[in-house]
Amino acid sequence: MPAVRRAEVTWHGDLLSGSGTVTAGSSQLFSQLPVSWASRTEQPGGRTSPEELLAAAHASCFAMALSAGLGRAGTPPEQLDVSAAVTFERVGESWTVTTSELAVRGRVPGADAEAFKRAAEAAKDNCPISRALKGNVELRVDATLVGS
Repeated sequence: MPAVRRAEVTWHGDLLSGSGTVTAGSSQLFSQLPVSWASRTEQPGGRTSPEELLAAAHASCFAMALSAGLGRAGTPPEQLDVSAAVTFERVGESWTVTTSELAVRGRVPGADAEAFKRAAEAAKDNCPISRALKGNVELRVDATLVGS
């Protein structure tokens, strides 16, 4: 059975001076987070943006995929620390998400640095959020294995 997740947004005003709120409709874990155009293109100013939410989705999806891949290889991780940096910029006349750069530091007993990097590349290419972005957004990963 497919999983469907929902979010709702209420927006007031025009693009440049308006603002809105976003709520997690499925989990109810966040409610009425403020969003604005300025939080996308300038400083966040205490507000989130679709790109920040995309970075959170990509980092968490990648972490799960990497954990699964390492587990299948017989080297389940003790800890993975993942960050994602999503770039939103003007390309020609349109604003576009151009890159999602993942960085992971992992404590993985039994894995060597090369195996960890291969697993990270596979997770970057195959996690569901990466597959949704593939072909439209440049995806990169920097993987560092740390001692356990």
